[in-house]
Formats: sequence, structure tokens, C-alpha cells
Amino acid sequence: MRLFGRRKPLRPAPSGEVTVVEERPPADETHVESSTSRLWSDGFGRVGTRALQVLAVVTVIGVFGFVGTRLTLVVIPVLIALVLAAAISPLVSLLRRRGLPSIVATWIALLTLVALLVGIMWLVVRAVVNQWGELQSQAIEGLESLQSYVQGLPFEITEEQIASVRDSAVNLLQSDAVGSGAVAGVSQTADFVAGFVIMIVVLFFFLKDGPMMWEVLLRPFEGRQYERAQRVGEATIRTLGGYVRGTAIVALVDAVGIGIGLAIVGVPLVLPLTVLVFLLAFIPLVGATLAGILAALVTLVAVGPVEALVVVAIVVGVNQLEGNFLQPIVMGRTLRLHPLIILFALTAGTVLVGITGAVLAVPIAASIWRAIQVWDGPDLAARFARKKRPETV
Repeated sequence: MRLFGRRKPLRPAPSGEVTVVEERPPADETHVESSTSRLWSDGFGRVGTRALQVLAVVTVIGVFGFVGTRLTLVVIPVLIALVLAAAISPLVSLLRRRGLPSIVATWIALLTLVALLVGIMWLVVRAVVNQWGELQSQAIEGLESLQSYVQGLPFEITEEQIASVRDSAVNLLQSDAVGSGAVAGVSQTADFVAGFVIMIVVLFFFLKDGPMMWEVLLRPFEGRQYERAQRVGEATIRTLGGYVRGTAIVALVDAVGIGIGLAIVGVPLVLPLTVLVFLLAFIPLVGATLAGILAALVTLVAVGPVEALVVVAIVVGVNQLEGNFLQPIVMGRTLRLHPLIILFALTAGTVLVGITGAVLAVPIAASIWRAIQVWDGPDLAARFARKKRPETV
């Protein structure tokens, strides 16, 4: 219709000026654009847009997760090295401020950490090898005495069922299952050694050249984006380091307290159980519970039910002291996550990577949340995470 319509005459342009005629799109194209914009601007369209964006983000995360699970021999050592570097970087900084060269400070911190890790593993292996025979004989005796206890239960357990369970357990303890399992895990041991070497090498360079590496990664950013990247990186490293150092202190107190209680009760394998309590304490929520259950079971089969109850009371008392007094002081505001978020992170990490994922999932989740809290400023969270109204329940 516009083609045959009358056009409004153009005013002559003043001398020296050029008249620019704006070209308008045809009516049918304008109609298509307006229809499309209306299609995606209503409520259902906005939901669809957000759904597509979420799917795109989930797809990218899924691809990275898939690649990470296929390259665990590289990804896991690098993540562990990053966490350990964040934990012991204050020691390197302190040594540098005291006048030591950077390379010397790095080697001192690295060798100290390696000696600590190797010492823990050596203590566990030696204690298990020296006391396994004692635990085996006491466990067999404990299973036989357990038969008389279960006969007094309100529900019926037949003699055949008790004998079957007892014979299976005795055969397992007296067999070479432990040795054959160790032989079958030779390939896993080789992977562990390779991963440990990679972790040590990466940790050395993180400690020595970490700030320089970070500056190289930030070269594409300028202005406010550079400031944001710096702020997020510093907050992430502080959160990771604070979490590891605080958890190590809490775990050490737990291990010493429970270990003293086990020694007083007379439980065998006190040293490996104490070390296991220390290691499991790095798994939030469930680690202390698992350590307590294991210690009580060993006490039950090796010493007796009364002593097992005493061990349970010791574990509960130490955990209450940790949760109500020690952890709030030592950890402070490092781990500001709801227990449900911690549980989800633990589950996802365990499913994807196993026990290593369970240890790393929570500090990584805490670091991500801390990065969100400083996204728009030192004390200004990202817009979606800010409080928009009084949140009262």
C-alpha cells in the first residue's frame, strides 16, 4: 500500500546540508518483528528464555564435569594443589617477609607439608600392620560373645542365622582377602603415586609463582572487570585457605580427644583410628559420625558392649564441644553455607569423584558463594544474591 500512497513532500534542505532519508523496513517485516518481540516478551516467553539460558549453562557445566571426570588424574591433583596452596601460602609469605628468597621459602613450606603427609600415611600403615593380628583374634572372640547377646532380643534370631554370620566373618578375617585385595589394587596404587607426584609439582609452582600466574590469567580484563576478578580471586583463596586451616585445627582437636578416650578404654588400633578420625573430620556433617561409628564398632567386637557405649559417649561429647565451642571460634565466618547446601555438595562430589570429591566439594562450594558475595564490591554481593526486602519467617 505504501508503494502507491502519496508521500509527504520533503522540505528543501538549507544550502550546504545534505538531506538524509531514513529507510524504514517494509510493513511486513515490521509486523514480523513486533510479533516476535511480543512472543518472547510475555510471561510465558520470559520463562522460555530463562529456561533456554539455564539449559545452556547446565550444558556447559555438564561438559566441564564430564571432561573433569575423565581427566581425574590431572584435575584432582590440580584441585588438591590449589586447596593446599591456599592453606599454606601464609607460611610462604611469612618466610618471604623475614628475608628468605622466594625459592627457599617455597621449598621449606613444600617439604614441611610433604613430610607431614608422608608421616601420617606411614603411621597408619605401620600401626595396622603391627596390630592387625591382635584385632583379628579379638574380633573373632567378640563375634562369638556377640552370639549370646543377640539371643535375648525381643525378635527371634535362629541359631543357624547366627552361625552363618559368624562363620562368614571368621572366614573373612582368617582368609587372605586383605592380601588379594591389595594385589588387585596395584594399578590404583600406581595412579595414586602418579597423581601425588603431579600434585606436588603443581603445588610447588602455585606456591612459587601463584600471583604471577593469576596476573597472566587476568590480562584480558580491564577497569572494573579487572578489579572484580582481583576481588573474586582474593576472596576465593582466603576462603579456601581459611577453611582448610580451620578444619585441620578442629580435626586435630577431635582426633586427640577421641584418641585419648580410646586409649583409656583399651581399644586396639588406637593410632590408626585416631588418624582416621582426623581425616574424616574434613568431610562436614557426616565425617565425625562415620568416625564415631567405626570406633564404636571396633570397640564392640574387640573389647565389649559396655566399652563401646563409653566410646560412643566420648565421641558425642567431643563432637558437641567441637560444634558448639571450637568450630565457631576457629572457623569464624569462613563456611557460611546452609547444612542442606553442604549435604547437596557432599552428595554431588561423592557421586562424581568419590571420597576425594566429598572432601573438596564443600570448600569449593563455600568459595563460589564467597565470590558471589563480593561480585559487585568488597561488601556488595551480585544483584541476584542481594536482600531485596526484610526476610523474616
